[in-house]
Amino acid sequence: MSDRKTIADSKRAFNHDFPHVIPSLYRRTTDELLVELHLLSHQKHFHPDALFAIGLSQVFDVFTSGYRPEAHVKTLFDALCRSCGFDPNALRKQAQQTLESVRGHDLEEVQGWIQQQGKGAPEALAKALRNTAGSTTFHYSRLMAVGLLSLLASAQGDESSDPEKLSQIAHELSESVGFSKARVEKDLNLYKSNLEKMAQAVELTEQILESERRKREQNESAKLNTGSSEQMSQGVEACSNIS
Repeated sequence: MSDRKTIADSKRAFNHDFPHVIPSLYRRTTDELLVELHLLSHQKHFHPDALFAIGLSQVFDVFTSGYRPEAHVKTLFDALCRSCGFDPNALRKQAQQTLESVRGHDLEEVQGWIQQQGKGAPEALAKALRNTAGSTTFHYSRLMAVGLLSLLASAQGDESSDPEKLSQIAHELSESVGFSKARVEKDLNLYKSNLEKMAQAVELTEQILESERRKREQNESAKLNTGSSEQMSQGVEACSNIS
């Protein structure tokens, strides 16, 4: 990520790797992620650690829910990352390994690891926590806050399935990982708000598509019935002529 690209360069690289029309429902998210990744690629003290990888993967996966054609989703993620100098496969692997490292552990234990800045935690998580909590120069990204929230959600326990409780815990733990409480609260509130709006938009889109599908089926059925009626009428007329 050493080349000093402009945003125009990153967009050009993205369009080269993903030469497809993006549905309007997903265009804004794509543009925002592209700009954010571009800006992060120029931050001297930014490192794509596990919390960032988890957050990026989570935001992308959630906000591309229902994307069609499905085959384009992976290509879209890859193009976003590569156009800004990030390795999509490495980020996905990093996110997956870190999330898997906390599965099977209860939420209280995971909280303890975070509060102790990675002490006793699986190496994948400990490394990410050392990067943030142990540094005064690291560059924060809102995707890291989402990564922290998603990490907590992967732990076992009833509280792990309670979004409000998880957000509260993430807020309380933010300073332990070197994040600003105010920033984390703001970023997670915005994330949840956008999540609700996106879910509603996807649901509405699916309803519209389903309605259009039914109309097409009804029209096709009507055409078939009309054709059958015409054929029957012609047959009756032919019989009458013979008589």
